[in-house]
Amino acid sequence: MTVRLWEGARRWTRLLFCAALLPTTAISQTQHSFPERPIKLLLNYPSDGPLEHLSRTLAAALQVQLNQPIVIELRPGAAGNVGADLVAKSPADGYTVLLTIDLPITLNPHLYAAMPFDSRDLRPLMIFSASGLVLGVHASSPATTLDEFIAQSRKQETAFASSGNGTPSHLAALVFADGTGARVLHVPYKGIPSGVAALLGGEVQAGILLPPGLRAPIQAGKVRPLAVTGARRSPLLPQVPTVAELGLRRLEVEVLYMAMVPTGTPAPVFAKLRDAMRTVVATPEFQARLTSLGMVNLGETGAAAAARLAASKARYEVIVRATGMKVD
Repeated sequence: MTVRLWEGARRWTRLLFCAALLPTTAISQTQHSFPERPIKLLLNYPSDGPLEHLSRTLAAALQVQLNQPIVIELRPGAAGNVGADLVAKSPADGYTVLLTIDLPITLNPHLYAAMPFDSRDLRPLMIFSASGLVLGVHASSPATTLDEFIAQSRKQETAFASSGNGTPSHLAALVFADGTGARVLHVPYKGIPSGVAALLGGEVQAGILLPPGLRAPIQAGKVRPLAVTGARRSPLLPQVPTVAELGLRRLEVEVLYMAMVPTGTPAPVFAKLRDAMRTVVATPEFQARLTSLGMVNLGETGAAAAARLAASKARYEVIVRATGMKVD
């Protein structure tokens, strides 16, 4: 009897030991096998912008790191909501990655009465970089400093070109008005080139746009830059001071560029994608690409990335309420 009980106990011990190993084994196999097919990098904004230019460099480098093709797909619409919704509702298997700016997560929930997805359904893999915007006026403007421009705009309404409703430049224009008491008329255009053309043609008195769009007109002496809205100076326009340097930190607005996946993505798959991106971001080639697009490196993941997004979302809620910002 004692022998049978001892043998039975040994069998149960072996079974329990094997059962305890199953999750670890499954995770190890998932970690080892992913990815087994091409990965889709979905962009939720129109083509030929900084996001698409960044995606080409990222995709080429990730393809080497993960040994699988990286397919870029554009699904713009509704200020980024269309593409973000598609990824939020895609299988949480790591094969669909959203490349986006932060506004569908931080701003849009305050602009739209009903969002097609919950921002909690997406988890940031990495915030690659940030970019401030450039506040510029036509070279013929009497305002030569930001203080002079603010004083001028308080006296008479100033038309601001933006790259469209619900875009970073739209937000920055309203932050400027709210933070200075300036009288601002927001004039949305379809993209950065159209906004720049409107400023050069005298249709508007000012523009608040991403650095790559204004760099050439500034260098040609056709646009006078007054300030950059980022926390740090733009690598494309290092001579232009930040709003904080000019004593107006409350006017800071930065665009965050990041990759996200569905929240339910398995931890080992998430880790493999994140680690591949960390390797890519650390390369001189990728850093040079960020600089060429007027971006500063962040490389934030985990709690730091989540905290940055949460802080921006809370701040933008206050701004939207104060300014009555709308997307139509």
